[in-house]
Amino acid sequence: MELVSVDEVRAARELLRGVIVATPLLQSRVLSEAIGGPVYLKCENVQRTGSFKVRGAYVRIAGLTEAQRAGGVVAASAGNHAQGVALAASLLGCKATVFMPEGAPLPKVEATRSYGAEVVFPGPTVDACLVAAREYADECGAVFIHPFDHRDVVAGQGTIALEILEELPEVRTIVTAVGGGGLISGVAGAAKALKPEIKVVGAQAKRAAAFPPSLAAGRPIRIEPRPTMADGISVGSPGELTYALVSELVDAVVTVTEESISQALLLCLERAKQVVEPAGAAGVAALLEHAYAFEPPVVAVLSGGNIDPLLLSKVLRHGLAGAGRYLVVRCRLTDRPGALVTLLGELAELGVNVLDVMHERMAARLHVEEAEVLLHLETRGPDHCQDVLARLRRKGYTLKLS
Repeated sequence: MELVSVDEVRAARELLRGVIVATPLLQSRVLSEAIGGPVYLKCENVQRTGSFKVRGAYVRIAGLTEAQRAGGVVAASAGNHAQGVALAASLLGCKATVFMPEGAPLPKVEATRSYGAEVVFPGPTVDACLVAAREYADECGAVFIHPFDHRDVVAGQGTIALEILEELPEVRTIVTAVGGGGLISGVAGAAKALKPEIKVVGAQAKRAAAFPPSLAAGRPIRIEPRPTMADGISVGSPGELTYALVSELVDAVVTVTEESISQALLLCLERAKQVVEPAGAAGVAALLEHAYAFEPPVVAVLSGGNIDPLLLSKVLRHGLAGAGRYLVVRCRLTDRPGALVTLLGELAELGVNVLDVMHERMAARLHVEEAEVLLHLETRGPDHCQDVLARLRRKGYTLKLS
C-alpha cells in the first residue's frame, strides 16, 4: 500500500491554515527527570474542539466535491471525532449528522450540537453507531467520514509532526496514543520522511489493545475491548490503511495499564497544568510505565482534553490512590461511646485529612460489641500511608485495605 507522502501532509497543512491553532510544545521537568533527558508535551488538548481530530476531519471534508458536500456528511463517534466533524462541516458549509452511543458524555454531546451537527443515538456502542452511520450514508447520499482509515484523515493528523519538527528539530522520539491508528500513522509518515532516524512509539490501553496482536499476526485482528477509562482509544480493530502504515513506519506499540493512565492524567494536571482526558494521557502513561523505551529528547502528544467533570473526579481519585496519596481502609473498633472520636483523634495527630467516614454496627460479620468504619483518607504519599497503617495497628486496630 502506498504511504501517505509528506507532500500530502504539507498540502493538508495549507488547508488548515487559519482553521486550527499551532498547539504549544511545553517541556516537562518531572518527565525529563524520569526519562533522563528532555521531554516535551505537544498540547493538542488545547486544539479547537479539544483534540487533534479536527485536523483530519477538516482535510477530509475539504477534499469533497461541492456536490458531495451538498449531500452532507455523517460520522460515528463517542466524542472527539464527532466534534471535529461537526466543526469542520460547519466551517465548510455542509450539513453534519453524527451518530453517538447512548450514554455518551453530556459535554461531548452538547459540544457536537453547538458546532451545528444533528446528533442521533442509535444504540449503546460505537459499533452500533458505525452500522447506523453507514446505513444512513447509503440511504441519504451523505459521505461517511471515517475517524481514522482514510488518506486525507491521516494527512491531516500528520501536520502535528510538521509543527513538532519545526519547533524541536532535535527530537529523537515521538510517542502518541493509539486507537484506530490515524494519528500515529500521520505523525510517523511525516516525521520519518523528514528525519528517517526518528523513533515513533504508540501507546494503547492494555484493555483495548488491538495493534499488538495484529502486528504479531501480520494482519488486522479484531478484539473485544474491555472497559477502559481511555474510551477515546478503545477501538476493536485497526483499519486496513492504518494497519499497513503502522506496520511499515512505527517502531513499537506498547500497552499501558489503567493505573498508569490515571497517574499520567494526575501528573498532567498537577505538574504540567494541563487538563487531559484519559486517552489523551496515554503517551505520558507510556513514559511512566516504559521509561527505558524512549530516547530523549522525547515529545509526547497530549491528544485530547475532553473529559467529563464527573469522570475527572473519579480518575483523579484513582490516580491519587495509585500515587499513595489516597487511602481507603476498613477499621474495626469497639462499639462504645467515644471510640470513633478516639480513632479520628489518632488520624488528626498523624496529619491525615479524613474525606469520608461510613460507620456500620449491624453487619452479620461483626460481633455484638464491634463496629466498623470505612475511611477515605488523604495522605502525603506512600511513606505517610505506611506510617498511618503502622500507627493504627500498634494501637490495636484491625485494618483491611479496600
